[in-house]
Formats: sequence, C-alpha cells, structure tokens
Amino acid sequence: MALPSITPFFLFVAFLLLLLVSLSLPIIKSIFLFQLAADASASFLDSSASGQVRFGVWGYCISAITVEVIGIDHETAGKCSSPHLGYQFDSDIANALHVEDLTNAISRALSAVLVLHPIACALTFVALVTSLFITRRHSPDTVSRPAALATMGVALLAAVLTTISFLLDVIFVAVVRHKVDNEANGDLHLSWGNAVWLALGATIALWCSIVSDCAGVCAFGRRFRRKQAADGRYYY
Repeated sequence: MALPSITPFFLFVAFLLLLLVSLSLPIIKSIFLFQLAADASASFLDSSASGQVRFGVWGYCISAITVEVIGIDHETAGKCSSPHLGYQFDSDIANALHVEDLTNAISRALSAVLVLHPIACALTFVALVTSLFITRRHSPDTVSRPAALATMGVALLAAVLTTISFLLDVIFVAVVRHKVDNEANGDLHLSWGNAVWLALGATIALWCSIVSDCAGVCAFGRRFRRKQAADGRYYY
C-alpha cells in the first residue's frame, strides 16, 4: 500500500473518534468524560442512598437514585441536562450525590472550552475530504501535491486543536478529582470516562496521518522528479 493511501484511513479514524466525543453525553449517553458516584449510609433507620452522575462535553446525566429505609427501596428516575455549552455543579447534581459543598467543583469556563472537540472534528473532516484527492485517479502512481499540502495544513491544525482538547480533558477531570478529594471527605468516587481515551486515540491518528502524508509526498517526489513524460514535463 502506498503511503499516501494510508492518510485517509488515519483521518477517517480520527474523524470518527472525534465525532463520538463531540456527540458525547447527554447526546450519546454511553460516552462521557468522567463519572461521580456516591454511596451514603446511616445507622439511623438503617438507611442508605446511592447515585451517580456522568459528565460529557455538552452537559450531564443523573442516574436513577435509590434510597433504602428499613429495607424499603425507593427509586427516583434519572434525568439529563439539556445540551448546552458550559455547565457547573448545580443543585440537581448536589442532590443526586448527597453533597452540599462542591458548588465550585466544576468551572463553567473550563467546561465551555470543551467546544474545541467539535471544532477539531470539523477540521478533521475537511482534511479527510482533501486527502481523497491525494492520489490521482487516472494515474494511481502519482501524487497531487496541492491536495497533499492542503491535507497536511488542515490536518496539522486539527491535530494541534485535538491535542489541546485532550490535554484540557485531562486537566478538567484532574481539577474535579482534586476538589472532590479535598471537599467530599471520601463520600464521592470519580472514575475516568471513555471520551478521554477516544480523544487520545484521535490525537494519535491525526499525527500519524501527518507523518504518512509527509512521507508519501517526499517519497513520491524523489521518485518522480527523475521520471519525465515523453514531452519532457513532470508527472506532477
């Protein structure tokens, strides 16, 4: 397989992963950045309560809350926030997790920066479209330099934005974990979501596409610089 033909594959993988992250919870409920879970109990009346909240790019979803008193279970239906840009730790989340002192655990400004994910996804799609024109249809052994350079430029911008997005995901979850550990006194448990690792996979795929594009252009450039058509013109 020629190197330029690998570039669209890497870009397609990156686009698919970024699309999943961009449509994360509350749109696609199985994809999320992190999860907070609480399991509180009290000896009085032998009561306990449990619940969990998952957070995505556009909001959060609260799972069904189960309260048990003297062996009798009562379950409250879960709900999701409406998709919007930027969110914070509000009263609904506090009630679901049975905590009160975490109002500043999530920064609305930092959560709003997660909008970089769909922007990077859009750029990756543009790079994917241009990459389809790298190899000439009438002559599969030649490379279209304008298409290759356009793909490289857009893919580079997408890779930088995706890398920044991934780092912001890690910082976002790490900041929440730090505040939860300091203020929740062990009542809450944070676990990483799959969206962070999908963003990492997209980052790797994008940088691989750039390397593939560069290697293909250089290899084919050296090969066809020495090969001329019968009329003396180069193939590219």
